[in-house]
Amino acid sequence: MNTGNLNPFRPGAGHMPPYLAGREDEKLQFQKLLGQKPVLTNLVLTGRRGVGKTVLSETLKPYAFAAGWLWIGTDLSEAASLTDETIALRLLTDLAVVTSAVVIAKKEIQEFGFLAGRTVEEQKLDFKVLAAIYDQTPGLVADKLKAVLETVWKFVAPLQKTGIIFAYDEAQNLSDHADKDQYPLSLLLDVFQSIQKKNIPFMLVLTGLPNLFPKLVEARTFSERMFQTITIDRLSEQASKEAILKPIQAQPNCPVRPAEKLVNLIVLRSGGYPYFIQFICREMFDVALQKLAAGEQPVIPVDQIILKLDSDFFAGRWSKATDRQRDLLVVVAGLESCDSEFTVQEVVEASKKNGSGFSSSHVSQLLSQLIEVGLVFKSRHGKYSLGVPLLAQFISRWHAASK
Repeated sequence: MNTGNLNPFRPGAGHMPPYLAGREDEKLQFQKLLGQKPVLTNLVLTGRRGVGKTVLSETLKPYAFAAGWLWIGTDLSEAASLTDETIALRLLTDLAVVTSAVVIAKKEIQEFGFLAGRTVEEQKLDFKVLAAIYDQTPGLVADKLKAVLETVWKFVAPLQKTGIIFAYDEAQNLSDHADKDQYPLSLLLDVFQSIQKKNIPFMLVLTGLPNLFPKLVEARTFSERMFQTITIDRLSEQASKEAILKPIQAQPNCPVRPAEKLVNLIVLRSGGYPYFIQFICREMFDVALQKLAAGEQPVIPVDQIILKLDSDFFAGRWSKATDRQRDLLVVVAGLESCDSEFTVQEVVEASKKNGSGFSSSHVSQLLSQLIEVGLVFKSRHGKYSLGVPLLAQFISRWHAASK
């Protein structure tokens, strides 16, 4: 097979693209945090779906390794933050991945018989040991976790490691549950603030949707001083073009060579969002190869590709909205500020013009419901944003087609 004909684009969720365009400023900011002594600032990576948060987080890992840090972490499910005990179990399980090779004791064993001699048995800081420390420490869950973390650093520090980074994706799933007297989010923040005050170099890197940082501050007001927030947004025009062209240019003798006009069109229709660039380019690449193989001119049906994007990406999210919620979102999609921020009053005024006639209380109620299903988020006090990039354009296409 001619490897030059392999499609290099990867629009899957969290899949590493063949070329990570842009994000140099974000990498530099992270590298500065790696040099902290002591750790005073943790990191929040936030942005809407499709902007490349997970990919960027993975890209930061080699910088941490190069600076002598250990790195642990995974996706945070809602189940992991249901109770104090489940978030503690999550931390112990993840810690064991990097500590299970750390030897904490050695014991010589005398062997008898045909192979008589001495062997050395090593005890390592595995999950069983971590769990034993946790269980045997008196006090609350926070006290037990602190004891585990302090013990871990006691054995990791002599290995000449800079520290340990705890990196969690989908961190917006972290929540306190006052009705059940469970506060796993507050627990996590309290434990790490306490550990960092003792000059133990453990750092949190939390990645999530735009509602993540407000949730942290709501749980503990000191979170404003505990975290640096990096908001990931669309790529610049130049970075978008690089994301399109460099993967193709990296393939020797690749027959697909998009013209400048097509590249500009992809930048425009993708809005500069990495996921959409990958999706459109993957479809474009396949269509071009098929047409070239058939001896035809590789004319790319961009409008048809956008309709496929509507079906594959937007339709599932749109199905979560009720008819009345959709009516409201149609109003939002018609606002000049639909791709940035809007207010309840702006929606009310626009609804009067198109005949929907929403009241302020009804708009507030519907927006709260849409926040629950992830189609809207509250960006700051009194300001709302659509929860998915280019959602307004999809809504406009859907509304036009449904008339």
